[in-house]
Amino acid sequence: MAIEYSSLRELLNHGFDTVIDVRSPAEFAEDHLPGAINLPVLDNAERARVGTIYKQQSPFLARKIGAALVFRNAANHIEQHLMSHDGGWRPLVYCWRGGQRSGAFAWMLGQIGWRADSVQGGYRSFRRLVKGYLYDEPLPFRLIALDGYTGTAKTELLGLLRARGVQVVDLEALAAHRGSLLGARAERQPSQKAFETALAVELQGLDPAQPVLVEAESSKIGERIIPPGLWQAMRAAPRIEVTAPIEARARYLARAYDDILSDGDELRRKLALLKAHRGGEIVQGWFELIDAGDRVALTRALMEQHYDPAYAKSRRTVGAPVAARIAAEGLEPAQLEAIAARIEAAVDEITGR
Repeated sequence: MAIEYSSLRELLNHGFDTVIDVRSPAEFAEDHLPGAINLPVLDNAERARVGTIYKQQSPFLARKIGAALVFRNAANHIEQHLMSHDGGWRPLVYCWRGGQRSGAFAWMLGQIGWRADSVQGGYRSFRRLVKGYLYDEPLPFRLIALDGYTGTAKTELLGLLRARGVQVVDLEALAAHRGSLLGARAERQPSQKAFETALAVELQGLDPAQPVLVEAESSKIGERIIPPGLWQAMRAAPRIEVTAPIEARARYLARAYDDILSDGDELRRKLALLKAHRGGEIVQGWFELIDAGDRVALTRALMEQHYDPAYAKSRRTVGAPVAARIAAEGLEPAQLEAIAARIEAAVDEITGR
């Protein structure tokens, strides 16, 4: 019998030794249960082939061909990937909707003697639980937003605060993006579904009795959308605003964006998109600073002529209360540790801890 999970917390705390996703690699890449391994019983091409036969020729023929492929691939997985497990191993298997693929693989594992089970409803049931948690249920957290102009080291400060024991959700890390025009990272962003899965897992691990610090963001990080309930809570959250002299911010940004600033061609391509908003003369001035190799002057110009005006406009639109301001003289590593300590004290004061 497949197991029916009634809550996301129950499914995440399943208690099995291994979670096996038997869907195709493409399905797995889009999103999967946390910690799952992919042992596809139909690869991408095989799944497409069986689906085409089902629709265009005969459902019975598709089931015959599909069964032959599923059992052949399952046997290969057992031989190549699962031989080291002893008799007490407990795997949890799932496919798209808890049907034939996971049922066949779980049955085969059970015949060997392993205590295998499957997820009722498969990945679709997991996805419903994630969506319900993020979109339908009220989030039980008291949020505090870490705010400040571009270049005030907010993301790095979140990491330092987490190390100090403050509950933190780093949305940019979950979305694999730094949240601006120049914020793309070397790795691709996760799919929207995978972003939401990672976010739900992160939130599930937090203590609702303690405050949660998040970076003030727009509703999108790169191409990933923050679920509306969370974003509205972020907009209404009291803010701790970090300020720093623009020279310190420019030097920090030149360090933090080293990967972006090192690729002059890609940098020009991205900045060229701003001609309609900032004008050709301003963008040409940025290009000249790129050519001169003056990264600090470039980051300062970008903040003065683009990022700071955009931030000020957004700040007026949101209008959330500023509960504390942390004025930093500089943003060097030793100074960031001291700033983190001051932010932690501000969190305690805001929440009355």
